[in-house]
Amino acid sequence: MVKTALISVSNKEGIVEFAQKLAEMKVKIISTGGTAKLLQEAGIKVVPISEVTGFPEIMDGRVKTLHPKVHGGILAIRDSASHRQQMQEHGIEGIDLVVVNLYPFRETIAKPGVELEEVIENIDIGGPTMVRSAAKNYKYVAVVVNPERYAEVIREMENNGGEISEELRFKLAVEAFGHTSGYDAAIYNYLRELVPGAEKFPAQLSLSYQKVQDLRYGENPHQQAAFYQEDKLGSGLNLARAKQLHGKELSYNNILDLNAAVGLVAEFKDPAAVIIKHNNPCGVAQRDSLAEAYRSAFAGDPVSAFGSVISFNRPVDRETAEEVNKIFVEVVIAPAFSEEALSILTSKKNIRLLLMPELDGSQVDQGMELRRVAGGLLVQEIDEFKSAVESWQVVSERKPTEAEWEDLLFAWKVTKHVKSNAIVLVKNKMALGVGAGQMSRVDSAKIAVEKAGEQSKGTVAGSDAFFPFRDGIDVLAKAGVTAVIQPGGSIRDEEVIKAVNEHGMAMVFTGERHFRH
Repeated sequence: MVKTALISVSNKEGIVEFAQKLAEMKVKIISTGGTAKLLQEAGIKVVPISEVTGFPEIMDGRVKTLHPKVHGGILAIRDSASHRQQMQEHGIEGIDLVVVNLYPFRETIAKPGVELEEVIENIDIGGPTMVRSAAKNYKYVAVVVNPERYAEVIREMENNGGEISEELRFKLAVEAFGHTSGYDAAIYNYLRELVPGAEKFPAQLSLSYQKVQDLRYGENPHQQAAFYQEDKLGSGLNLARAKQLHGKELSYNNILDLNAAVGLVAEFKDPAAVIIKHNNPCGVAQRDSLAEAYRSAFAGDPVSAFGSVISFNRPVDRETAEEVNKIFVEVVIAPAFSEEALSILTSKKNIRLLLMPELDGSQVDQGMELRRVAGGLLVQEIDEFKSAVESWQVVSERKPTEAEWEDLLFAWKVTKHVKSNAIVLVKNKMALGVGAGQMSRVDSAKIAVEKAGEQSKGTVAGSDAFFPFRDGIDVLAKAGVTAVIQPGGSIRDEEVIKAVNEHGMAMVFTGERHFRH
């Protein structure tokens, strides 16, 4: 039976109501600092922690609960005669319920320009110690770290004469260990990056993610799934921060496609539209206005655009919304929507609208890319463009024209976001044909040409990796492609360059591959 509770929380959501219920059940409440003050102001009788320990809170609150009368009361095995005798000898009272959540470390490091001193002060010491002590002794003590559990705990106590079942105590203990482990991982990951010369890939990889939401299912209906947000809440693209304005809940596949959509549209500074289908771009264009960009992106592959995910890097206006509303679209994400645009788009109940201010061109993806494999985890840097245009080489006899250069740069940006093997045909800053995910590069070239049809004439081509043979070049040349951008580096580069020159094409080597498996 719960006779004594210790309450010390940073997140005070619902704590007054919870403590009032405990008080009504005659539970003695011990508390600390700001929590004690809040409860007292609410008219709840509280025993200050200093009365329990016989020692004042000192060092600006750094030391208050690290005391045998606190941890002895939590850790004592109630069935042990020896423990009970020692409790009596030392005047230790049992603590049956520990309600603690920790200093707001994650929220602190998320603040722009936060100083290290403030970060350090928000590393909780006494809190995790009490939580771990209570979780270890779950057979006799209940620990609550999540305000969402308050109602469940009260309900069980009311239904069981003040008792909390061992089943619930165990569940709460497991949740508590997850709470402290994630907290420690967040501290470790933040501080490790401040160490001069810190390893990018440390011997110990500690991950901490917070659940954003459960999903209806995964890639397929028989798979369960959830969406988690990483603890590093600073700048950079973050889908977990996007605000949904309209439509039903996002699915697993929606989020995958959104990830592809925002990553690509963030590459462009001028107004751009990206249309994603099955994690690949089927339409991309850059224009002077957003509506023009969308119309051009849609024209690149109008068949595949049905049921797509669309991203914009400018606020969606009325004209753009009217164009989007002409077909069925799964999701639209943008930095803003005008009132007129919202009125138009929300007329369809099945479209999902997401607000993501970072898509205004000010942010790019950051951090590490993680991918699970059987029994392990692959970790790599986010793929970024690292080679400067000035370092690229024109390897063909003919140099690209000014118009070709603009389209080659555009094609190179798009190609990085297409599944390998990737071939992208571009004209006038508009993707006209995309060949993706094929086992051979020549097949990707054939698909891109087939998608573009007669529009292939006068396009340029981007390739995410080198051409291993000249056959891909021959396919592109026959379709009317005039210039190619690719990394180079094949043992048959000379053969490929020869083919380009035979066809009167221009070709640029970037020296940087962008596989996307």
